[in-house]
Amino acid sequence: MADLPRRSGLQRIGTWINKQVVEPFVDILSRGAEPKELALSAALGITLGVFPIVGVTFFLCVLAITILGSSINAPTIMLANFVATPIELSLIIMFLRFGEFLTGGAHFPLTTDALMKVLTGKASKEILLSIVHALLGWLVLVPFILGLLYIVFVPCFTMLVRKFSPSLPILERDDEPSYTEVMLKVRDA
Repeated sequence: MADLPRRSGLQRIGTWINKQVVEPFVDILSRGAEPKELALSAALGITLGVFPIVGVTFFLCVLAITILGSSINAPTIMLANFVATPIELSLIIMFLRFGEFLTGGAHFPLTTDALMKVLTGKASKEILLSIVHALLGWLVLVPFILGLLYIVFVPCFTMLVRKFSPSLPILERDDEPSYTEVMLKVRDA
């Protein structure tokens, strides 16, 4: 009996993930885009999606879409950004600590006392410095994250595009109209 609410909650989560992630992903794949374009778009979307300032990633993705235009797939970037949100929240501390390591700066304490200082406005300098450290950590790691994701995604998207893209009918050589037949049809028109 107690298992029923838990199962229905998991079922709702599964339905939500299917509707918000899986169906749009299959729709993108079925449009027949190039695997390398999709791989770059997904890698860029995740890389921008783990930007260490929460709430900014959407605008970074829109800026990337505006700048790169037709060389990337906009829905893929946005979907990858959406999927990267939980990853973003887990990597903020790693980017912060890596930035502190690079600069030799003091560790920003992640304690309840630090939270109280933030809420009361007494830690403005420390907060600003921690944001700078997190941004620096992210900036240094961006080429590695983007490159690694692209290398992993190219074969994945190649396989997925083959599986989900509609197969185009291939004309056999005998079915193609000859040059003479085409010219006759043009002349008759």
